[in-house]
Amino acid sequence: MADIAILETRERVLAGILFTGGAYFLFSTQDAAIKLLVVGISVWQIMFFRSITVLAGCAVIGGRRVFADTARSPIIRPMLVRSAFTLAAWLCYYNAARSLQLAELTTVYYAAPIIVTVLSVFMLGEKVPLLRWVAVLIGFAGVFVACDPTHLGLSMPILLVLAAALLWGIAVVLLRKTAMQERTMIQLILNNFYFLVFSAVPALILWQTPDGAQLLLLISVGALGGVAQFLLFEGMKRAPVSIVAPFEYTSLVWAFALGLAIWGDVPRREVFLGAALIIGAGLLIVGNEHFRKRL
Repeated sequence: MADIAILETRERVLAGILFTGGAYFLFSTQDAAIKLLVVGISVWQIMFFRSITVLAGCAVIGGRRVFADTARSPIIRPMLVRSAFTLAAWLCYYNAARSLQLAELTTVYYAAPIIVTVLSVFMLGEKVPLLRWVAVLIGFAGVFVACDPTHLGLSMPILLVLAAALLWGIAVVLLRKTAMQERTMIQLILNNFYFLVFSAVPALILWQTPDGAQLLLLISVGALGGVAQFLLFEGMKRAPVSIVAPFEYTSLVWAFALGLAIWGDVPRREVFLGAALIIGAGLLIVGNEHFRKRL
């Protein structure tokens, strides 16, 4: 029986890693679409469309009953607190993206997994083995090498990205606390309803009527964001935050791949070296978790 329990635990954690990795791939694809949109449409309007799309999807899948269950959920207050941190991180990140190069933006932002790992110790009481700390630092080193930032300074955009990293780190830890207490669909509704309420007025004030291509991108952002959120919530239910946090680094690999496919950006040699370090950090965690549970 003990062996079966260990096997189930290991498989659950590996499933959590798989869900989380898939979520960050979809988030990266969403970011590429937002980068195309933000040139002519405000961040508020993009958030408004994304929230409507996700809520519409929840309505189609769950019907009226899921909204009634959401209204009676015991985690409304903590989930709304978590959504506030997510909203603030979103606004900081995408407003900083207007002024910073991709290398600068991603390098500073990817302090987030380290923040998540540290907060998981103090806020969740997780025990983080030395090997996991090593994997986090290797992943950050990979981001640094790939981006090769120089002379970043402490400009307002840099401070915005640092704020985004801190706010997102807190949001991820809070997500771990709420993920175990409620169905993923209900958490999706609460999160996106919060976004909808707070983005509606600014979106209408800054409204720019989208053309056909922009409308398609807006719907794509909603679909990608909704599925990514679902996978992230499910991943957090299955694996400790300190295990899945370093897999946020994989977003950088996808970002460079999408940059090449969409804008023709050819990665430098340092990018491939950094990507190798990032992938190595992820494999180190997967391998450690696999063999640690097996013994």
